[in-house]
Amino acid sequence: MKKRPVNVVGFVQIPYPIPYPQDGYEFRWVRISTRNEADPMNVSLKLREGWEPVKATDHPECFVSGVENERFKDNILIGGLLLCKAPSEMVSERNAFFSNEASEQIRSVDHSLMRESDPRMPLFNERKTKVSFGKGI
Repeated sequence: MKKRPVNVVGFVQIPYPIPYPQDGYEFRWVRISTRNEADPMNVSLKLREGWEPVKATDHPECFVSGVENERFKDNILIGGLLLCKAPSEMVSERNAFFSNEASEQIRSVDHSLMRESDPRMPLFNERKTKVSFGKGI
């Protein structure tokens, strides 16, 4: 008997609704729970960063009926993810900050690596990535 392929339709494959754009704001899904276990540290971190939960009345195109969490009953919550918004200026400043942090870390590692370099056996610092498509080897 020939086996049939299994069709796996999981929650991950279902796209989340996208709210209509709002001038001056960026939207993001924030994790409040994983496998029905609350993640209060992540939620409080995002709220302290400036992310605000979006009210279901403000974006009815994203609202899904059912209350998953009493704390966020008036907000848009799907599968443990809460739709939040933040001012675009704050988001761009945050992205610039973390981009700078990453650059500084790379620069620090490069400096530390090159400090150990010896002229008799030099170290090379090459950062190249290559994407190829095809059958491979």
